[in-house]
Amino acid sequence: MKIAIAILNWNGLSLLKEYLPEVVKYSNEHPIYIIDNASTDDSVQWIKSHYVNKVEIIILDQNFGYSGGYNRGIDKIKEEWICLLNSDVRVTENWLEPITNAIEKYPKLAACQPKILDDKQKELFEYAGAAGGFLDRFGYPYCRGRVFDTIEQDYGQYDTVVDVDWASGACLFVNKRVFTAAGRLDEDFFAHQEEIDLCWRIKLLDKEIKAIPSSQVYHKGGATLSYTNPKKTYLNFRNSLFVQVKNNHHSLWLLHLFIRMVLDGLAAFKLWSDYGFTFFVAVLKAHKDFYLSLGKFVNKRKAIKKQSVVENVSLTSFSVVLKYYFWKKTRYQDL
Repeated sequence: MKIAIAILNWNGLSLLKEYLPEVVKYSNEHPIYIIDNASTDDSVQWIKSHYVNKVEIIILDQNFGYSGGYNRGIDKIKEEWICLLNSDVRVTENWLEPITNAIEKYPKLAACQPKILDDKQKELFEYAGAAGGFLDRFGYPYCRGRVFDTIEQDYGQYDTVVDVDWASGACLFVNKRVFTAAGRLDEDFFAHQEEIDLCWRIKLLDKEIKAIPSSQVYHKGGATLSYTNPKKTYLNFRNSLFVQVKNNHHSLWLLHLFIRMVLDGLAAFKLWSDYGFTFFVAVLKAHKDFYLSLGKFVNKRKAIKKQSVVENVSLTSFSVVLKYYFWKKTRYQDL
């Protein structure tokens, strides 16, 4: 079985030089695609010069962001399974073998991720996905190995295969047929939280998403936007609200959304205290733009409900915000 390795690129020559050689070296006979979001640097020419006949380049005519770039690139990929791999991920020897084994073992599997460690501090989990992602009752994401800003050291404590609520977009393996049936990546997100949205819709189709920690990669993280960038804060808060409106089909979803927005307000003051006033403004702007787009996303919600196979997806019953900030439960295993 062949898995297509799809790397989205936008002016990422330095990252390609650092990370692509190991992707080529350790992906064996699996095809590699670079989806280029209309780069203006020399990255496309560099790939052609160094990896002719080893890497196929899909060139787009403008920068469509993460969601739009992958949607258009995946349309041109024929393989049944695709790995959406960030250009700043360092793969390891035999990283694909556990994934192909899992695909064969679990017939309902539609998406999965490896264990993701920090390429800068290799003993630590990486922020964006760690050892598998979850959502609390109000839609706040957390991971095995990372809860909010607390990142754990990896000593094998999360080395079991588990069902998760979402798999990280830094290294997301997905079945193309299910990807299409679920509605693909939402291009209104542009970037951030889109994999959480996609995974929720996949689970509404009664498919499984798993973390496969015997596969291991290292993610540099923050290569496009730093984790302490107000724009990243804006996109994360806005898009997370979009995710809730589209996919939370619980009978109390409006109450959940209201509580979520109140908690966002408290988070805005915390961000102001920790990082500055611009982060407070980023949350306010996220909420403003959420309100302006609410009608569109209510219509998306209706369309998703019509095609869903299950009525709702069970999430964690507790509030990770309360457990983390008030009860000081900072590690996944303590939640």
